Amino acid sequence: MSLLKKLAGETAIYGGATILSHLLNFIIITPYLTRIFRGERDEYGIHGLMYAYAGLLMVLLTYGMETAFFRFGRKEEDRERAFSTASISLLSSTVFLGALMFLFASEIAGLLTQPSDSKYIIYFALILGFDVLCAIPFARLRMENRPRRFGMLKVVNVAVNAVLILFFLEILPLMGKENGLFPGVYLPNHELHYVFIANLLASLVTIIMLLPYWRKVNWQFDRALWLKMMKYALPLVVVGLSGMINQLADRFLIKSLLPGTLEENLDQLGVYNACIKIAVLMNLFTQAFKYAAEPFFFSHADRTDARSLYAQVGQAFTLIGAVAFLGILLYLDYFQLLIGSDFREGLGIVPITLMAYLFLGIYYNFSTWYKLTDQTHIGAYISVGGAVITLVVNILLIPRIGYAGSAWASLACFGFIMAAGYVIGQRYYPIPYPIGRMALYIALAVGIYLLSEATKVEDQILRTVINTGWLVFYLLLVYGMERKGLLQRRAAH
Repeated sequence: MSLLKKLAGETAIYGGATILSHLLNFIIITPYLTRIFRGERDEYGIHGLMYAYAGLLMVLLTYGMETAFFRFGRKEEDRERAFSTASISLLSSTVFLGALMFLFASEIAGLLTQPSDSKYIIYFALILGFDVLCAIPFARLRMENRPRRFGMLKVVNVAVNAVLILFFLEILPLMGKENGLFPGVYLPNHELHYVFIANLLASLVTIIMLLPYWRKVNWQFDRALWLKMMKYALPLVVVGLSGMINQLADRFLIKSLLPGTLEENLDQLGVYNACIKIAVLMNLFTQAFKYAAEPFFFSHADRTDARSLYAQVGQAFTLIGAVAFLGILLYLDYFQLLIGSDFREGLGIVPITLMAYLFLGIYYNFSTWYKLTDQTHIGAYISVGGAVITLVVNILLIPRIGYAGSAWASLACFGFIMAAGYVIGQRYYPIPYPIGRMALYIALAVGIYLLSEATKVEDQILRTVINTGWLVFYLLLVYGMERKGLLQRRAAH
């Protein structure tokens, strides 16, 4: 029980930092940008598209070294050697690939949007370079159970980004007026450039704050260890790429498969990109859990009761995730205020994508076994299967039902990898998850949400009161289900 409390505490800290940093994003950046680009939703579509490509490249550029560091640096005596070897590997590859992005910026931009957008490629070459070099120091903070420091750095990154965006788009235009302090300093119609430059500077600030960790590197490269790390990590690249395809392919396919012009498709992509920001609130919890759970699972793998412990973690995650799913939907009237009114036509996809992200989080629990047993290649097969489902369902549905097809594709994909992770894991590393109870949490949440929709009233205040009643009813149902087990665990503790 104390270990679960420890994991819950670290998840809360990671979650608090993650949620706080994203709240800065949601409260300041997303509402602001969806209003700035209100008349140019295609520009916001390009914004989402560039970050989608950056997500894919981030997986390639880190090539599983974070998880490999957890695997080979979990023992204190091996940590410095693993940290140094992983850091040198990432530094070398990042410099090489970053140089290629600089040299072929126009050609890459032509493939993504148009050649004139080459500056965007240069911005992201630098952003990705800084972020990749931060990866192993951040992993070390997680390994050493320093979530507060980790969280502080993440919050500072988003805060700097938000402040700089406001500076570039609000203060700098005033300074650049003819009667301003620096006439001509502001370039009109370059709003997206300034948004990306703000991110670049925020990433630079983060790597400067992590310099103490780089100064500690002994700069010794252990080739034998590196080969072991690469053998372990390379299947995780396939996992990561497939995962990014599963989460981000929709941005590319909406742009390409909708029947409109490029500008019209980017307009629809902008709506989709804004609305899934609300569903990403579920992913914040999932990501916070992953930050805390990954080193937790490795550090307790040798315990005799490890499998029972992992089962309890999976059950707790599902319960909290189901509560988050229901809570966001019952109070969607308020969460929708996070995006501009011109983008709210796509709110119908929110329930689907929320459930998809809940399935993804459960999969993170179910996928523990292949990392602990060094069978990362099986994880790659599962992820590739999910990627195939993502692509096929998107291709089939987007031309028929628009961006809603991408939401259903995400649900199908994450549902598949969740089921596959559990079924295959039970063969190689059986963990006694209470599947029936976990499924019941989700079914009850979905049922109550559907009941709330069926009894929906027009008055918002009355609707809020009724929905609060539904949420309390769900919590009482769950408490009634779990009361006996909670009392037993308290007595045992």
